[in-house]
Amino acid sequence: MAKKTIMLGNEAIARGAYEAGVKVSSAYPGTPSTEISEYLAKYDEVYTEWAPNEKVAAEVAIGASIAGVRSFACMKHVGLNVAADPLYTFSYTGVTGGSLFVVADDPGMASSQNEQDTRMIARAAHVPVLEPSDSQEAKDFVKYGYELSESYDTPVILRTTTKLAHSQSAVELCDRTEVEDRAYERKVAKYVMMPASAIGRHLVVEEREKRMAEDSASFPFNKMEINDKKLGFITCGIAYQYVKEAFPNASVLKFGLVNPISKKLVEDFVSQVETVYVFEELEPVIEEQVRAWGFDVKGKECFTRQGEYSVNLLKKAILGTSDIVFEKEDAPNRPPILCPGCPHRSVFSVLNKLKIHAAGDIGCYTLGAVAPLGVIDTTICMGASISSLHGMEKARGKEYVQNWVAVIGDSTFLHTGINSLINMVYNKATGTVMILDNRTTGMTGHQDHAATGKTLKGEETNAIDFVELCHAVGVKNVIEVNAFDVEKLTAVVKESVASDTLTVIITKSPCVLLKGQKFPNKCVANPEACKKCGMCLKIGCPAITKQADGTVKIDETMCNGCGLCKSYCKFNAIETVEK
Repeated sequence: MAKKTIMLGNEAIARGAYEAGVKVSSAYPGTPSTEISEYLAKYDEVYTEWAPNEKVAAEVAIGASIAGVRSFACMKHVGLNVAADPLYTFSYTGVTGGSLFVVADDPGMASSQNEQDTRMIARAAHVPVLEPSDSQEAKDFVKYGYELSESYDTPVILRTTTKLAHSQSAVELCDRTEVEDRAYERKVAKYVMMPASAIGRHLVVEEREKRMAEDSASFPFNKMEINDKKLGFITCGIAYQYVKEAFPNASVLKFGLVNPISKKLVEDFVSQVETVYVFEELEPVIEEQVRAWGFDVKGKECFTRQGEYSVNLLKKAILGTSDIVFEKEDAPNRPPILCPGCPHRSVFSVLNKLKIHAAGDIGCYTLGAVAPLGVIDTTICMGASISSLHGMEKARGKEYVQNWVAVIGDSTFLHTGINSLINMVYNKATGTVMILDNRTTGMTGHQDHAATGKTLKGEETNAIDFVELCHAVGVKNVIEVNAFDVEKLTAVVKESVASDTLTVIITKSPCVLLKGQKFPNKCVANPEACKKCGMCLKIGCPAITKQADGTVKIDETMCNGCGLCKSYCKFNAIETVEK
């Protein structure tokens, strides 16, 4: 009897890769995709790794595929932008061993800087896309993906979303299929994408996509349910669950293969149903294709392009009412905040005190944009802090950037910051770059990277030395400083921004949430000595609160004893004691 268990969507995807006989997996952590690789690393039969960025992860998977094994790459939607260069060409070369790219979109932008739709990129790259609607399909569609990949000589994208990634449902487990390695054959016209080869391969890609679209009418992961013929929905992914809950008697055409889609299935469905809605999150990818074929359907004129969909959203759009039993009331805004004891807070407090602007990057340090720290002025994408600072200097001159620094984390620096720093060296920049080295990839859940000395599987490995790396690319002035040494950090920043040389400041202090971190001390406020000046409140630590009489209190259950508040108190009203 097959074993069944409850699994997160991400866990089920990992299980699917294991059962499909995947041998090589490479990824860069990014919510909501991160846990897939962490689950997959538990299977010893699969080689798993954290790559420095998604482009590298994609290229590792491509190399493994060409060598003849089933390969796997994993990233979030904005990571696909980084991996797009190899992906577009991989579509042309095709595969030897099957290759699957899992890409997690983030409708509603719970943890992302934009809300792009992976299906749009896949259409442009001529790469097929599968989209599951629950954990069982998440596992099964991974296995289908490898069958498609090898049958049609193409990489395949498995698109998931935040809701699917982090929701649970029952999954039937199967044994691992050990897939025989495919023999590599040297084929210059297939794998060497110089223009003469690429011209021929483009024709192959177009024919492949046409053939797949025609064949997909009989694919098992596309499903037509004819019930009430007055109302029907064309849908996919997690949106299918909302349709089934809101209108259980409606007819449904559910696409598992969302690019390319079957014209025959659409034609059969629309011919049987009186009113058809296309219900898909984010962009009208399916809707536009259906309308282009001349079918009369309703779509984004009824549903938004923004945010996550829901049962209530669907009911309100169709029926004008929903099951909402209470209205959202006005409540105080509660923005996210840096943890008590976070080393980033110390750095930002110094920048705030010196009235210095920061070009920011992707990571926990985006929280330095909000009050009371308020020093992060820009956040664009991974690695952009350094490049944008360079652009400011070239636009406005050296004097302009003496009031700016670039702020980037250790993992992000390895991701795409290194090339930006090389560009500053090569083009004679004079700005100040701050690498906030907290020894982890923090915001996605504390994954290791190339400078932590640990692999995804927890094995000891070489650790990149940032000082040596910066010297190696030509930075002469590299300074390491403890993030909590406020006095020294203040002096270093003041000197660096005023100088005419490119400077890298590396602030070293581990993330307070890292496993094994111990905090022997805590900070205690003395209300009798407190002068009610509010200096300790300016650092924005959530462990510190202002009392009714104007004095401060430190919550000992939250305090990690970093001592930052003590360093800002000029009246010795805060002391550090042993826990």
